[in-house]
Amino acid sequence: MLAAVLAMGLLAAPAAGQPPAPGFADALLGRWDLTVEAADGLYPSWLEVRLRTEGELMGRFVGRVGSARYVSEINFASGRLTFNVPVQYESGTDELRFDGTLSGERLAGTARIDDGATVRFSGRRAPTLARSTAREWGEPTPLLTGHDLTGWRMRSAEHPGCWRVQGGVLAAAPPCIDLVSTETYDDFRLHAEFRFPQGSNSGVYLRGRYEVQIQDDAGKALDWLRIGGVYGFLAPAAEAALGADEWQTLVVELVGRRVTVTLNATTIIDDQEIPGITGGALDSDEHLPGPIMLQGDHGAIEFRNLTIAPAR
Repeated sequence: MLAAVLAMGLLAAPAAGQPPAPGFADALLGRWDLTVEAADGLYPSWLEVRLRTEGELMGRFVGRVGSARYVSEINFASGRLTFNVPVQYESGTDELRFDGTLSGERLAGTARIDDGATVRFSGRRAPTLARSTAREWGEPTPLLTGHDLTGWRMRSAEHPGCWRVQGGVLAAAPPCIDLVSTETYDDFRLHAEFRFPQGSNSGVYLRGRYEVQIQDDAGKALDWLRIGGVYGFLAPAAEAALGADEWQTLVVELVGRRVTVTLNATTIIDDQEIPGITGGALDSDEHLPGPIMLQGDHGAIEFRNLTIAPAR
């Protein structure tokens, strides 16, 4: 596996010249919540920097959409950080190129993104979100009224009316857009029942930042891009998915950045750490509570019996 990764150029090569001294990048190592100032508005991104050796760096990146991917090249010297990222769902074929400066717990600089446009970006060190005590859950509260969209807002003005409630079931009919709860939450236990037609794709975003994938994947190999996974980061440990057109039950407990996912009464992710935001997140403000977001911009999806129990 390592040989394949090296062959693909996913790990960074050292900069030319003398090897950096040990500890050269200590101030940079770790996770960073980024914000990109694109022409159509701000959007979140994420970067993780780790040591490959004491003189070399490697990194992972999450862009506006898609999953976590490795950077192709990353260099850091005298407070200046540069890194390149292969395109995934972005337009164009050139790599994304970031050039920034580290100042304390902040990054700032410019990036060349879709179609070579140059934009500004900023970043702050991501919080650990560690909790000192175990969480207990309060009484579950319904997130759906059963008859309208009270308590929810559309992510944008596109495709008005594509989410509807009938007979206690919330349904998205494509073309559609994501649906966001008006309330925000810190730590919680979420219960949702969902159903989709053959080949469909959706998801539930925890705090609007971490997507638990919903997709027609029954019988397929387990992967962090497939049903029940935290998209691009955490893969299910067991097969629990049912087929299309069947009601399925998802229970998610989120404490800090640690998550437990149960699908159809089987625990498939057990108290694992979510490294950072996933593609399509509302923002990169991981230090703040956030809403529940239901993905509606991919395929048809239905939800019912959607409840949340905040931590006491």
